[in-house]
Amino acid sequence: MGVLALLWGSSFLWIKLALGGLPPAWIAAVRCALGAAVVLGLCAWGRRRLPSTWRAWGHVAVAALFGCALPFLLFAVGEQTVDSGVAGVLNATTPLFALVIGVALGTDRRLSPVRLGGLLLGFAGVVLIFAPWHAAGLASWGALAILTAAASYAVGYAYIGRTLANRGTDPIALSAAQLTTATAMGALTLPFSDTGAIALDPVVLLAIGVLGVLGTGVAFAINLRLITDEGATQATTVGYLLPVVSVLLGALFLHEPLTTRVVAGMLVVLLGVGMTRVVPRRPAPAAPAPELAKA
Repeated sequence: MGVLALLWGSSFLWIKLALGGLPPAWIAAVRCALGAAVVLGLCAWGRRRLPSTWRAWGHVAVAALFGCALPFLLFAVGEQTVDSGVAGVLNATTPLFALVIGVALGTDRRLSPVRLGGLLLGFAGVVLIFAPWHAAGLASWGALAILTAAASYAVGYAYIGRTLANRGTDPIALSAAQLTTATAMGALTLPFSDTGAIALDPVVLLAIGVLGVLGTGVAFAINLRLITDEGATQATTVGYLLPVVSVLLGALFLHEPLTTRVVAGMLVVLLGVGMTRVVPRRPAPAAPAPELAKA
């Protein structure tokens, strides 16, 4: 989860930089293609097999739509008008959407007051870090696009947990199938994009390269493993760690100030994530009563 938060924590920065020379549809399609190349290479290296039935590929297509193609496009569209602070807060609603979906579908049977409190506390910490009431763009179409992307992620998590995870296919192979399908979906949108807005330079190429190879390919391989091991709702709590990572990176490399409010928010986030990882212990089965000696 820590590695995944590190890879995804800088995604808003890379999307912003890539928007300097690529339209949103191209950012979504190219990052899917680069990510697919990474995980397909991992499959070839580890001799992992992709899903072999049409039924499984049907499930993969739904997961690719809600977990990759749609949210990638919506985030790029949203960040054209929304600053990174607001985007971080809206993205952090994914665990809350996932909790509602998981309870409704019955896929999350480990809900407890402590975990519910952790989810709410984690979101409160994210809001405290970014203080969106000080930022512009909260009530805009861009913010609505990012909120829809966060909900789409939650649907993707829940669908994968219900139909694909722990079904005999390796998580990296599932990632390869999902990103390959999302690449095909993204390619269908390119003819409707403004190709005249493409202006490649070293910064744009670096941004889309890092976003595709690390932030998509490597990250999705880890994410599918996390869903398989921890469950869909639990895996979404990584979303609360992303703003913490982005704040720390800003302080270390961009010399951005760490205010008391930001530090307090980070501590609240970490406490909330810790609470979500508390799983109630099942009571041990009672020992059978000793049989009476036969006369």
